Amino acid sequence: MSQDTSSDQFFKDSVLGHPAGLFVLFFTEMWERFSYYGMRALLVLFLTSSIAKGGWAWSVQDALGLYGTYTMSVYFTPVIGGFLADKYLGYRWAVILGALAMTLGHAAMAFETPFMLYVGIGCLIVGNGLFKPNMTSIISNAYEKHPEKKDGAYSLYYMGVNAGAFLGIMLCGYIGEKISWSWGFGLAGIFMFFGMLQFYFTQNIFGTIGLKPSEASKKESLDKAALEKVPAHIVRDRIIAVLIFSVFTVFFWAAFEQAGGSMTIFAEKFTQRELFGSSASMFKIADTLLTIVPLLIITYVLIKLFSKTFKKYSIGNLILSVSFIIIWAIVLWKVGREYAAVGTEVPATWFGILNSLFIVVFAPVFSKWWESRYNLSGPMKFGLGLTLLGAGFGFLAYGSMGIDADSVVRVSMFWLIAAYLFHTLGELCISPVGLSYVSKLVPAKWIGIMFGVYYLFIGMGNKIAGLMGGMIETITTQYSLSTFFLIFTLVPMGAGLLMVLLSPLMKKLMHGVK
Repeated sequence: MSQDTSSDQFFKDSVLGHPAGLFVLFFTEMWERFSYYGMRALLVLFLTSSIAKGGWAWSVQDALGLYGTYTMSVYFTPVIGGFLADKYLGYRWAVILGALAMTLGHAAMAFETPFMLYVGIGCLIVGNGLFKPNMTSIISNAYEKHPEKKDGAYSLYYMGVNAGAFLGIMLCGYIGEKISWSWGFGLAGIFMFFGMLQFYFTQNIFGTIGLKPSEASKKESLDKAALEKVPAHIVRDRIIAVLIFSVFTVFFWAAFEQAGGSMTIFAEKFTQRELFGSSASMFKIADTLLTIVPLLIITYVLIKLFSKTFKKYSIGNLILSVSFIIIWAIVLWKVGREYAAVGTEVPATWFGILNSLFIVVFAPVFSKWWESRYNLSGPMKFGLGLTLLGAGFGFLAYGSMGIDADSVVRVSMFWLIAAYLFHTLGELCISPVGLSYVSKLVPAKWIGIMFGVYYLFIGMGNKIAGLMGGMIETITTQYSLSTFFLIFTLVPMGAGLLMVLLSPLMKKLMHGVK
């Protein structure tokens, strides 16, 4: 079967203006992000909680050290996973094997023993390396002859990413904190398993896209790369620009990834989360709407997918149906349990859902901005993103004034909500923009390795996040908690200002790329 025929087959059945196959990827990625963010929300809290609460009573420094190593590694291994898929496995089998490894990893962590914890994290790192780069590669190949629809496709796919993160943090976090750590970790694995099965039994919808690479397809890729005739001195300058962008992403992610570490600890120890009376009622109503409305929208998409694919891919669709029945059952149980309780204690992990919520709300606004005549250059977007990130930590620095290591003060939830809002606005200026500029600036023959390099820098930022976050107790003891967050206010803002100052140089290095 030719590539043209395969592409035609992929675009044959339409759902919401896009091929049904895109939504197979949407739901597979949704369950993978459900599992990743669900586990990520619990890890540090579980390790640092007291023995009486079922945790392991690790020091914050040790817990965040492990957290940093884990989040760093999940950005390092995609380089290897992408290479294996390109040369040997094909994208589909890389995704399936990666999902299986991650399923086993979550299952291992549910045993709550030190040995199984490390086995589980190892499986998650390997699995993510196989899964992460190759899902997006399938989309890239599928839309190769339809570039005008690619932006919309990635936007929908990004919605699946955030839908999974939203549900994973909310449900795994809730069950882990209020029922059992094991059940929280286990739930992440259950839905990763469903995602793998759904993808496996529906993969024929992609035609020949993502199969093991043949000699013909390798030659075609080399021929495309040979068509690019960009002078060597321009290529050199553009790669230097990519490396500068990469360095500044380290500053961003070193601060942004405090979300899974020091910010979660701030939520657990220093934020007023016990609500009663009208405050509790208002939170329960808001939390119910935040849970039910997105799930209704996703269920609507699921029904539209069923209408196009159920006859041909009944097994995969039945598996997807079962997973959603379970999700709805858990959500309705959670809502009923909370309404039956007198008052409520907001889970410390709950604040993590705000990032996904704000992305869904503000991403269309930023997309319109980038398409308007008021669009900013790449360096200016990076500078703005780092400044907004620092401003978010400014709220935490102000809100935590007067808190020291022995303090029993608990502050308003407003400070965390404001921080997550500004962090998300900063993310929208940097995360998708950075990937876009790598794809624009780098020649086709080097695109894979330079994406790998870019991810390596993000991984370094994640490791630094763990190391810096682990110093929260030391800095709080010697100075104050406000001082700790002030560091994350000033450093990103300083980096943002430096990037703005470098903007004229960056424009020269980019040689007309906008």
